Amino acid sequence: VQLQASGGGLVQAGGSLRLSCAASGRTFSSDDMGWFRQAPGKEREFVGAIRLSGGSTHFADSAKGRFTISRDKNTVYLQMNSLKPEDTAVYYCAAKRRGVLSNILGDYNYWGQGTQVTVSS
Repeated sequence: VQLQASGGGLVQAGGSLRLSCAASGRTFSSDDMGWFRQAPGKEREFVGAIRLSGGSTHFADSAKGRFTISRDKNTVYLQMNSLKPEDTAVYYCAAKRRGVLSNILGDYNYWGQGTQVTVSS
């Protein structure tokens, strides 16, 4: 599986961005997809995840109420609203076989290259 994340950029606080993660390489309709982020000097952390069959989602507390995840064919989207400067990070998408809708990095087998999101105050 190859994952290609895109859609990052510079946005003012309170603004919105939509990140995309395009998957290729095999059919992955039964997988779970996750979004993680890593700010400078910090560990990579969970943002949210979606079960591709059924659409169940799970979010970190920091993302609840502001971020949503959706899917269209082989692309997964992270819609980020009401962005804050503390959301500034490199955002990564990841995939794993269906199981627990996990927030643990090590559970994900495939990773995209990351896309930078910068939120100015």
